[in-house]
Amino acid sequence: MGNPFRPVTFDSSWLTSTVSALAAGIYTESAFDRLPILADALQDAGCDNEDILTHFRSDGPHVKGCWALDLVLGKA
Repeated sequence: MGNPFRPVTFDSSWLTSTVSALAAGIYTESAFDRLPILADALQDAGCDNEDILTHFRSDGPHVKGCWALDLVLGKA
């Protein structure tokens, strides 16, 4: 769950085809070990949000319903 006192917004310009494909695959396959790769793809797309990038690069644990992954997938 994200910090309710510092809500994070997702800039749609970060949603490249690579980011979309990675996020969908991670979610569908519960392949949370790929989250650091998603962080790199987001950074390449211009994402500079440290909350999102740090979360994807952290050890977790990560599960379906992850606030940051849901944000990327438009589920949040």
